[in-house]
Amino acid sequence: MHAKDILIDAYSRIQEEVHAAVGGLPPDVLNARPSDDANSVSWLVWHLTRVQDDHVADAAGLEQVWLAQDWEKRFGLDLPRRDTGYGHSSAKVAKVRVDSGDLLTGYYDAVHEQTLEFLRGLTAGDFERIVDERWDPAVTLGVRLVSVLSDDLQHVGQAAYVRGLVQRA
Repeated sequence: MHAKDILIDAYSRIQEEVHAAVGGLPPDVLNARPSDDANSVSWLVWHLTRVQDDHVADAAGLEQVWLAQDWEKRFGLDLPRRDTGYGHSSAKVAKVRVDSGDLLTGYYDAVHEQTLEFLRGLTAGDFERIVDERWDPAVTLGVRLVSVLSDDLQHVGQAAYVRGLVQRA
């Protein structure tokens, strides 16, 4: 099995978990925060999708789906165009609200498709390519893809946990 096939499987599992975390939730549950400083399901799924979109598009030399397919306009958030949610304050987290889980899953699915298309075209040697020299050691494509995978899995697990907390409250 090639490394790209493992990554395709792993990223597909994120997609399944995103749909499970969001599916069937009304806006009040999607946007609820268990406490004033906690993240909502909406923010967590938006953020993990923004990070995947930003990082994979950068590594692939592509435009972000967020901008190319007008998801930024569909969400209509009062945030900078390229904001990914990294380092958000509680006030900024509160700005990420949606009227439907379909918006979140639609955006995730579009990013997922661009991610898979990129992954399918990779060769074994591509994983060693340096994609970010701001770190020491410099970040390779393989490390970047695993980093995004790890971040996304953590956040989708948090979204599932928040979903359960809010539904039980």
